[in-house]
Amino acid sequence: MLQLGTPDSPSTRDVRRYLSEFLNDPRVIDLPYILRKILVNGVIVPFRAPKSAKIYKELWEKSDNVSPLMTHTENVKKLLQEKYNSDEVIIEYAMRYQNPSMDSVMEKIRKENYDHIIILPLFPHYASASGGSAIEKAMRIIKDWWVLPKISVINQFWDNEGYINSIVERSKAFDIKAYDHILFSYHGLPNRHVDKVYEGSDLCSDQPCESEINEKNKLCYKATAYATTRLIAEKLNLKEKDYTVCFQSRLDKKWLTPFSDQVVEDWAKKGAKKLLVFSPAFVADCLETIIEIGTEYQEIFEEFGGKYVHLVPSNNDHPKFIKGLEQLINNEL
Repeated sequence: MLQLGTPDSPSTRDVRRYLSEFLNDPRVIDLPYILRKILVNGVIVPFRAPKSAKIYKELWEKSDNVSPLMTHTENVKKLLQEKYNSDEVIIEYAMRYQNPSMDSVMEKIRKENYDHIIILPLFPHYASASGGSAIEKAMRIIKDWWVLPKISVINQFWDNEGYINSIVERSKAFDIKAYDHILFSYHGLPNRHVDKVYEGSDLCSDQPCESEINEKNKLCYKATAYATTRLIAEKLNLKEKDYTVCFQSRLDKKWLTPFSDQVVEDWAKKGAKKLLVFSPAFVADCLETIIEIGTEYQEIFEEFGGKYVHLVPSNNDHPKFIKGLEQLINNEL
C-alpha cells in the first residue's frame, strides 16, 4: 500500500526535506527540470517550509503529537493483515515521500522472493501527481530487480463498495438535514493535469465530467471525483441542489474549480449557518482535512457570518473500508 507521505516531525528541517522531495517530483510540478529546480528549491521551499512547519505543529498537537496520516495507515495495515493468513499474504506500506520509504520497503519485499506483488496506491481517484507518481516509482525500483515476480497494479478505486460505504457510515454521526448545505471537497489539481488525460486538442472542459463516466474520461480525476460524489449522494438520498463538488489546496487560479474556500465564503454570505464537508479524496485524515477544512474553513465561514463547518472524518480504519481494500486485493489474487 502506498500513501503520499508526511514529514518525520513538524520541525522546519523535516518539513523542508519533505516539501523538497514532494515538490521536485516532475509529476507534481510538471515544469522543465531547470525551471522546476529554481522554483522549488529557490522560491517555494525556503519560503513555505517555516510556515508549513507551524501548521504541521498544530496538526501534531491535535493528534497526540504524531502524524495522523501515519497512524491511520499503520492501523489499516494491521487490520488488513488480520484478514489473511500471514504465511500466504503479507501487507506492507510505504510513503511516496519520506518514511518508511518505498526504496527500503521494496528492498525488503525483494528479499522475500514473493510470487506476486500487488501495488495499491491509497488514492481512490487516479491522478498523475498522486497514484501515477507512486506507481511510476514502484516500477522504477522493480525494473532493476534481476528476478521479476508477477506484478499487479490497482490504479484507482473510486467506486469500490467498501470505500463508498465507509464514507456513508461516517456521515451517520451527523444529522445531515440540519445543515444548510453540503460540500464534497476534493484535493485540487492544475487544469493542465486533467487536460493531459485527453488526446489531441481535447480538454477536460470538453467532456461531460460533471455528469458521467465514459471511455474517454474514465481516468480523469475530475470525472471520477464527481462520480464518487454521485454514488455517496445516492446512498444519502441527496439531491443535486443539496451539495456542491469543489476542490481545495490550490496554488493558483488555473486549478480545478470551484475552489472550496470560495464556496465556503459564498455560502456564508448567502446566510448559511451550518455546512457539512466530506473529503472523499483523502482516505486518511491529515493536514488537508483536519487543519485546512476543520480549522481554516471554519475561520472563513465565521468571518463572513457562518457558525459551524463540520468535517465528516475520512475512511481512516473504518471496518467497511478495510473490507473494501480486502476485496480489491482478492480481485487480484
